[in-house]
Amino acid sequence: MGDDGFGSEVVQRVDIPPDGGVRITDYGIRGMHLAYDLLDDWDALVLVDAVPSRGQPGALHIFQADFDADDAAWSSTTGLDAHSMDPAVVFGSLRALGGTPPYTVVVGCEVGNIEEGIGLSEPVAEAVPRAVRAVEEIVAALQIPAPASASAHGRR
Repeated sequence: MGDDGFGSEVVQRVDIPPDGGVRITDYGIRGMHLAYDLLDDWDALVLVDAVPSRGQPGALHIFQADFDADDAAWSSTTGLDAHSMDPAVVFGSLRALGGTPPYTVVVGCEVGNIEEGIGLSEPVAEAVPRAVRAVEEIVAALQIPAPASASAHGRR
């Protein structure tokens, strides 16, 4: 699994109080299951995943997915595999099934080791606690009710 196990490690450690409004799921490599689950009405998604290295293994990148930035990238089902977790293909599959991606925040960590093996590389393992805090903070922020003026404009 190597550094591809980053998301699973983070999800196992996240401490979100159960309130019925938040679901924590480790989809692993089951991207098609995520696409099917997203057909339900979701307010938001926090996607935790390993991302390609840009030279800084363990660096966290937190960003809002922009599904309109390159529509072709988020609409493709090329490479569709029930045992794959390429987010672009997952969201492309969702659209092919007639769904619309929810507001999505990505918490990504640059990989250091893409070889198959057990355990995370040291820099990626050191990033896990920071990613856990980031996910908990993002979920807490998403649960704060929007001001009346923002909700009048369709924001949740």
